[in-house]
Amino acid sequence: MNKQDLIARIVKDAGVSKRIAATMLATALATITNSLKKGDAVTLVGFGTFKTAVRKARTGRNPLTGAAIRIPRHKAVRFSAGKSLKTEIN
Repeated sequence: MNKQDLIARIVKDAGVSKRIAATMLATALATITNSLKKGDAVTLVGFGTFKTAVRKARTGRNPLTGAAIRIPRHKAVRFSAGKSLKTEIN
């Protein structure tokens, strides 16, 4: 499923126009993104939690040449599935 498929599903289930569904989805994604930028966790009860974690700097290898390269410290997004989601999938 891609973004357009998700918008189409919102249109079908919520009975709103495609433009409104696209705006709703864009707003939800922007809100989640802005919260993660601030360092806040986003918890959707039953679905899961999005949070950021800092990955420390490390040395990696260029797979083509085998040369050592430095990978800088950076933030990564983590997702932990909620109990209801895990139950539905399994």
